[in-house]
Amino acid sequence: QVQLVESGGGLAQAGGSLRLSCVVSGLTFSTYAMGWFRQTPGKEREFVAAISRDGGSTNYANSVKRRVFISRANANNTVALQINNLAPEDTAVYYCAADRALGYITSRNEFDYTYWGPGTQVTVSS
Repeated sequence: QVQLVESGGGLAQAGGSLRLSCVVSGLTFSTYAMGWFRQTPGKEREFVAAISRDGGSTNYANSVKRRVFISRANANNTVALQINNLAPEDTAVYYCAADRALGYITSRNEFDYTYWGPGTQVTVSS
């Protein structure tokens, strides 16, 4: 059974940092491209960042570029998202996602991803 479990969300102050983690089980992690998306109530899910199966390629949404960093540790089946200089508009539920077919491709399209975690809430106060 494939499971993706996000953690690290919570309440943070604007200007601060958070590090989200996603632990994956039930699949061969090193063969999957990973992505992070976020969603606020009433809005569509938004791409944040993606990383290729080997970590050699990354892709970031323009809205978060230079503030957000995605990384992965294939030995630990974990992908992380570091968010710096938090802003209230970063408030959202953050989801990690996985897809094997993407492989070395870092897709911004949520429909390219097969497996999803339940999400972790990030709330940023001003």
